[in-house]
Amino acid sequence: MPATERHSADGKPLAGLRVAVTRAPEQSRELVARLTELGATVISLPGIAFEEPLDSKPLDAAIQQLATFDWLLFTSSNAARFFARRCRALGFEIASLVRGEKPVFVAAVGPATSEAAAAEGFVVGHMAEEFRSAELARELNDQLRERRVLLPRSDLALPELPDALRAAGAEVTEVIAYRNVPSSSVAPEALESVRRGDVDVIAFFSASAFHHLAERVGHAALGRATIAAVGPVTATAIREAGLKVEIEARQATSAAFVAVLTEYFAAHISKGVRTP
Repeated sequence: MPATERHSADGKPLAGLRVAVTRAPEQSRELVARLTELGATVISLPGIAFEEPLDSKPLDAAIQQLATFDWLLFTSSNAARFFARRCRALGFEIASLVRGEKPVFVAAVGPATSEAAAAEGFVVGHMAEEFRSAELARELNDQLRERRVLLPRSDLALPELPDALRAAGAEVTEVIAYRNVPSSSVAPEALESVRRGDVDVIAFFSASAFHHLAERVGHAALGRATIAAVGPVTATAIREAGLKVEIEARQATSAAFVAVLTEYFAAHISKGVRTP
């Protein structure tokens, strides 16, 4: 039955839509539940998994010297989680680390990162209004000069943020808090469904997830589906690879993605055409 007919029969805005979610399962439970509630069939297609650094010594040293820093900046939920995990592995309590005699101010990019940091025990004093790392540096510009900034991030993080922080006069220490690795949990039938063009929408939440999946199935296969990008950095990476981003959530959150996906699908349904 065509997606438009299923939509009419079920009365759900995403009825009949086959959506491939490329986030790790542990990060996408809420998203999958919401998409399913709206009628979509969700295909789990994790492009990447996350692991601890191969060498944790630089991260350990930074944690042990955290009191010497003025700012601790998180640009992803994983950065906050892995940083906190390593703190506990070393026997440090988050509260004692950031609320000592010399408090360390914590900043984050976006509400998801802020919530993850708060859940780990950090008190986030500033959240970037826009969902870009460089925006965080711009907003904190006046507070960064001659300040020591600790930036725990992934092994694939781009230099945009540390460059902007240094340009603002900060002394930046970058440490790898976690690694992006190709996911080994992708079901072969899920990859085949993409290769056959049996997926309507593929949702990417990071540039690394896009690149890893493209290596597995090829750009041509990805191009058969409607590509959705969550966050401007992800969208830019996909476009630079020569593929079209039909759906873009400017805010890097699951809620923002569901909203733009629903809006996009509703527009096609109103025209009586199948999506994509």
